[in-house]
Amino acid sequence: MINRAFVRVLMTSAALAAGALLTGCNSDQVALATSAKANQPVPPKLVATIAEKDMDTQSPILVRVFKQEAELEVWKQDRSGKFALLKTYPICRWSGDLGPKVREGDRQAPEGFYSINPSQMNPQSAYYLSFNTGYPNAFDKALGRTGSQLMVHGDCSSRGCFAMTDEQIAEIYALGRESFFGGQRAFQFQAYPFRMTPMNMARHRNNPNMPFWRMIKEGYDHFEVTRQEPKVDFCEKKYVFNAQKPPGATHDPVFDAAAKCPAYVVPDEITTAVREKQQADEAEYAKLVAKGTPVAKLNTGIDGGMNPIFAARVPGASTGLSVPGEAPGLSLANFTPAPGTIPGHVNPPRAPTEDEVAAAPADSAPPPTTAPSARVAAVSAPDKPSFMSNLARKVGIASAETTATAKPAERTADSKTAEAKPTEGKPAPKPVAAKPAETKQAAARPPYKPAANEAPTTTGSASAQTQTALVSGAAPVLQSNSFDSRFAGFK
Repeated sequence: MINRAFVRVLMTSAALAAGALLTGCNSDQVALATSAKANQPVPPKLVATIAEKDMDTQSPILVRVFKQEAELEVWKQDRSGKFALLKTYPICRWSGDLGPKVREGDRQAPEGFYSINPSQMNPQSAYYLSFNTGYPNAFDKALGRTGSQLMVHGDCSSRGCFAMTDEQIAEIYALGRESFFGGQRAFQFQAYPFRMTPMNMARHRNNPNMPFWRMIKEGYDHFEVTRQEPKVDFCEKKYVFNAQKPPGATHDPVFDAAAKCPAYVVPDEITTAVREKQQADEAEYAKLVAKGTPVAKLNTGIDGGMNPIFAARVPGASTGLSVPGEAPGLSLANFTPAPGTIPGHVNPPRAPTEDEVAAAPADSAPPPTTAPSARVAAVSAPDKPSFMSNLARKVGIASAETTATAKPAERTADSKTAEAKPTEGKPAPKPVAAKPAETKQAAARPPYKPAANEAPTTTGSASAQTQTALVSGAAPVLQSNSFDSRFAGFK
């Protein structure tokens, strides 16, 4: 009996070879088909869990992230057709504050609903493996928000991204890859400031981002009551969920994020279920406010967050904005041993200094963020589009937004290290003014060896001086690779 994996490799190689003929015989693209990182199988233990949950390995997935809890969830469609939670991954590092990304360079990780298609998967990432979140979407663009190359990647170091360990991103990447092989054209990526519970809404009720959070909570509620991926549209600079054409209409409504909303309806069964959930949430929210639930304070001096399971293994680490114990059913025991090794260069969130705490108002919220005027980052066009990117566009998978915003070099959008001269471990007088640590070449990292059961350890070679010299939450400077041609290694 011929090994199934071997057959798939042969089929992939044949497809890529045919694609090379169509794209000028780009031998580099064919060579990427042997990328070991991008072709790692789904771990046997996770395959067993998939079977136990009545799912198929290649069934569709959906991803949700929560900043405050520093958790990433992978949901997968079971044989009943509904999505069920497959696995929760602790996030190793994210940067910025609670709230949406507004402009290039603000260090914010995005919030909202995004779509991930095969052309956004990056097997040649400088941060082990990654996928592009698709920020900015049409809603972000309608508000003039800017930024690019916001990723979910490995390496546990973030500058506007969601950073996992290498072991974690290998597993998540494999799940996404298999869903594409199963026929899913794109999987949904939902990013939230926190779990949208009445308690969290009450704690952050004075935050200037609350109107935006209430808007995306509607999509959260649609998913919670249906366990189906909500259909997302934009009009009048707002999100619209599960819109359909009105009775008697001859064609589907056409949405434009900056234009007036067309006539549409939401199915009655969804409207009723969402309304009942929201009424129950509002009643609980009112009780919490009435009894004086404390308002979340301004986290002066803390940049982003880190899940407690990782912070516990990094000397002097802080979880940042993470609030221990709020995630239902989760504890440190759920992540023992820890899911992956932590590189020695990781710079965890730092606790605020006494001066910063004294200067912060007792019950203040972050200042309101205003949408800046539209600004486009200067980029150069990619030299050669990849076969998979071309194929995605030809079959209609790659969106116009993805195609228009693809860049030749991967970097986190907020990285400004190219303009600064790297230091050789010299401590800076103030963390906020520090220059990045010594340049780290991507090729210098050892190849990943699956070690899902290993507890993470801190690399001993990282000196205290190097840790001091890093900006809070900063990632090392890594060599860039062509982004638009990266997905050629996709099986």
